[in-house]
Amino acid sequence: MNKLVVSSSPHIHTAASTQRIMLDVLIALVPTAVAGTVIFGLRALLVILTCVATSVLAEFLFNLILKKGETISDLSAAVTGLILALNLRADAPIWQCIVGSVFAIVVVKCLFGGLGCNFANPAATARVFMLICFTGTLSGGMAPVITSSPELTSGATPLAVLKAGGELPSMLDMLLGLKGGAIGEVCGAAVIVGFIYLVIRKVIHFETPLIFVGTVFVLSLIVDNSFTVATYQVLSGGLIFAAVFMATDYVTTPITRTGKMIFAFGCGLITFLIRAFGSYPEGVSFAILLMNILSPYIEKWTAKRPLGGNAK
Repeated sequence: MNKLVVSSSPHIHTAASTQRIMLDVLIALVPTAVAGTVIFGLRALLVILTCVATSVLAEFLFNLILKKGETISDLSAAVTGLILALNLRADAPIWQCIVGSVFAIVVVKCLFGGLGCNFANPAATARVFMLICFTGTLSGGMAPVITSSPELTSGATPLAVLKAGGELPSMLDMLLGLKGGAIGEVCGAAVIVGFIYLVIRKVIHFETPLIFVGTVFVLSLIVDNSFTVATYQVLSGGLIFAAVFMATDYVTTPITRTGKMIFAFGCGLITFLIRAFGSYPEGVSFAILLMNILSPYIEKWTAKRPLGGNAK
């Protein structure tokens, strides 16, 4: 005779673990990291190694000092460090990379209770923090080292060129990353490879990146009335990278699928408004941070009512 088993939640179990999910994210980030290193040279690799090592060490020391159990084996600190590094210029000062990594791990993540308790995406928040504190070195982008095209010798990013006017790289150069910008934002093709991997591995839902990017594209198309300009808006800056690797963060985005769609639309809307009417040419990190704050409310509004429960 079957017996009714009463237990506490969660009632749905899966073989997925935090370590496995973070490992998948690291694997998905590898093509972008490799592309950034090829495009910007070994200086980009130094920034990546510095941010990853600092992030892991910061979490280890924080737990050691507070006599808490070590958590670096879940790989979340390594993921945060790698995502932050890919949001930085390849020629960013190393000491600033260290400061940003410590801020992401200690201030944004550990002080709020560690993984699962932080209210905002650590990498996005650290990027905003560094942009405000180190505007002179964090704005713009290092020019690629693998091209001799005259329009690419300047470190100006395509977003800055779009805002100020000027000659833009070809659409193929935009897709392959032969342009100025942050390490991970330039090669859209590498990011798309990572996106496909994460979708196949069922780590993320495909709707969030598509709605995020699609919102920026459609709004740009409506305002500028140009398919070309709208496409450049999508391929410029950290839009695709952030949509795939930052807007899909489990902790700081709504749990419900409808909530994730609303979150993605909000990110796209805020990004477009900042790009079109704000003083910053890029608005992705600000958009994600603002929507992170709204995530608990979106999750509450989109939560399904239990069978037999009363709506409140």
